[in-house]
Amino acid sequence: MFARSFAAIAAALAIFAAATSLAPAGETPSPDGARVYFANIADGETVTSPMTITFGLDGMAVAPAGTEMANSGHHHLLIDRAPFGEGPDGADELAYPLPADENHLHFGKGQTEVTLELAPGPHTLQLVLGDLNHVAHDPPVVSEVITITVQ
Repeated sequence: MFARSFAAIAAALAIFAAATSLAPAGETPSPDGARVYFANIADGETVTSPMTITFGLDGMAVAPAGTEMANSGHHHLLIDRAPFGEGPDGADELAYPLPADENHLHFGKGQTEVTLELAPGPHTLQLVLGDLNHVAHDPPVVSEVITITVQ
């Protein structure tokens, strides 16, 4: 139990440290034409679980969280929630680090795919590129929200 508590505290401190360093929240620029997208699934598709989702990125590079590099970021996958910037915390999402929970998956090591197990039924997915501090770029680089159905 101590190891899990220590790990949770260490993770929270790492996020806090990243959020308070280098680039101010929401001020990391993204280049014109940058886009993030789902490379192997499409809106309306029916899939089986587990499924592998591959992330695509044009006009920018993938870099792990905490890496200061122009025109780069790392992926965040939003699952079954309001479109980025439109939920109850809409404006805050543009200025603060994305949360990490069952609806917000972080790929801070620079991963470009994930294998997920989702319950049968419809699910919404959206990608958001985060800067070195897990904050959306300015302007945000987000995918369209897609809906998939798991058999």
